[in-house]
Amino acid sequence: MLELQNVSYQVNDDSDDKEILKDISLKIDEHLVVITGPNGGGKSTLAKVIAGIITPTSGKIILDGEDITALSITERANKGISFAFQQPVRFKGLTVIDMVRLAAGKEITIAQACEYLSEVGLCAKEYINRELNSSLSGGEIKRIEIAMVLARGAKFSIFDEPEAGIDLWSFQNLIQVFEKMYKTINGQVLVISHQERILNIADKIIVLADGNVIDEGGREEVMPKLMKNDIACSTLLGKMKQEGC
Repeated sequence: MLELQNVSYQVNDDSDDKEILKDISLKIDEHLVVITGPNGGGKSTLAKVIAGIITPTSGKIILDGEDITALSITERANKGISFAFQQPVRFKGLTVIDMVRLAAGKEITIAQACEYLSEVGLCAKEYINRELNSSLSGGEIKRIEIAMVLARGAKFSIFDEPEAGIDLWSFQNLIQVFEKMYKTINGQVLVISHQERILNIADKIIVLADGNVIDEGGREEVMPKLMKNDIACSTLLGKMKQEGC
């Protein structure tokens, strides 16, 4: 279980302190949790605070009863936290098999690496020796990153807007990947997302706006409220539905 106790984060902006996260307290012990809310509300900042990319101004982060607030991103990774960026990093000169092995933290066979790629809907023989460079599409690189998370076998996996920058076909396949992850992954998954289809497979939804948690609860409880307010059009339904709002 992950617990946030009175977590705040502020930055100095033109000599003024700007509070991005405001005294957030949460318990996350469900299998799949989605954080949603308006752009600029603090969602990605919260994900980075949990991962250890940035340090909170105040408050504590507890993982399975252990205070990890002062731990670095590497130390948190060793404790079982993984983080998938909005825009995955491309590594010229490194191949897919190299990255899957690095993620696993051990020497794995090509056959084992291919199993992880197959899990995310990629034809392994076509990708296993590909470089992680500009020749890969946004959807391809996202799925390779998810394969790396699966190889890592983390107890707590964070995905920051996995739908960002990919086409509709890739998005539909991405949803299938998350549905499969929901059924098979050991551990907890936290997804930052605007997308209704991702929200619809969540055990718990947390709504974050202006640095505050304004709602949280089970999917059946939170979704109807979201669909009735302004977030439904501008945020919840996401870019793929905004034209119809």
